[in-house]
Parts: sequence; C-alpha cells; structure tokens
Amino acid sequence: MNVTIVDYNSGNISSVINSFKEVAKHKVNIEVTSDLNKIKASDKVVLPGQGSFKSCVDALNKINGLSDTLNEFVITNKKPLLGICVGLQMFADIGYEETETKGLGWIPGKVSKIDNQKGKYKLPHIGWNQINIIKDSKIFKNIENKSHMYFVHSYEFIPEDKNVIAATANYSSNIVCSVEKENIFGTQFHPEKSDKLGLKILENYIKI
Repeated sequence: MNVTIVDYNSGNISSVINSFKEVAKHKVNIEVTSDLNKIKASDKVVLPGQGSFKSCVDALNKINGLSDTLNEFVITNKKPLLGICVGLQMFADIGYEETETKGLGWIPGKVSKIDNQKGKYKLPHIGWNQINIIKDSKIFKNIENKSHMYFVHSYEFIPEDKNVIAATANYSSNIVCSVEKENIFGTQFHPEKSDKLGLKILENYIKI
C-alpha cells in the first residue's frame, strides 16, 4: 500500500512524516511528494497544513495541477484522504484568516476565528485538550472518549452539515476538532504530536 504525504511547502511536516513512518508496517510505503502522478497512484493521501489558511491555500495553488489532482483523488475516485490542522480547514468553501480565501470546497462550510469571548480565552488555542467523540469514526477505533489531543490553532472549521462532525473540543465553545465524510477524514488537532493515542489515530487511518 502507498500512502502519500503531500509536500507543498506548508511549513515543517517532519513530525507528520516521522509519525507515519513509525506506525507504518513493512507493507506500507510512505512517500513524501508533490508529484502529481505519484499522488494519483497512491492508495491514501495525507494533507498536512501549518500556518495560515491563506498561506496554505496559496502554497497548494502554486504547484500547477495539485488542487485538481487532489480533487480527482477525493471527489472522483473516492480514495481516502486525511487532513491535519489547516489541512482539515482547507476542506471548507471559504476561510477568513488574513483575507477571504477560497478553500477546496469538499465539505461545505467556513473557517472563522475562534470567538475568544473578548480575551477570556487565549489565542492561539495551544496545548492538550480533551476531545468529545460524537460519531463512530473509523479513525477513532479503540480511542476512548475524553482522550486528550494536542492543538495549535486560532481558527475553527464550521461545517454546514453537522453530521460530518466526528469530534469536538471545548475551548470557548464546542470547536469542531474532527470530521468524517465518506472517504474524507480530518483532525484539527495534531495526531503526530499527540503521543501514543495520536499514533493510534494515524495507524487507524492507514488500516482503513
């Protein structure tokens, strides 16, 4: 099996790469690339994202044909894709970080700044927080509800269809921290920085 981590210059993804290599068994080939043919030929794709919504979308769009290739992979061919942090946020139609920016439009919704209740909550939301699993998602197999995951973000994905929400985290309000829609999976938290439970999520994704 080939799992491709998309490298589109969106910040340091070494911890994502190392974590996937740690959980991948010998039968799984982990490739880190932006080569369109390799992405098309892979069985699963991982879309990481660090930085702002706009900077990640811009970096993705700088690689000619990449967004079309990902679209074909996810929407046409219905192959599994996991988005991490801003990788999840880019599923949205639109994001409002820095400036209004068009997303990939895979899951209708928007990405808005977390309401910190006039400074009551610090932004970015950094550190360990408990997740509330509200949907029997494939990536949460053998993960206990109320487990703690590691977060770093100031913006949240607000999907139109609440049925896609797999888990939430309480920070100022119930923030969407994981989604599942058919073959599309995403986590707002960083599984690669969430210790053994995070590695279990990555392993679950590989096994889908």
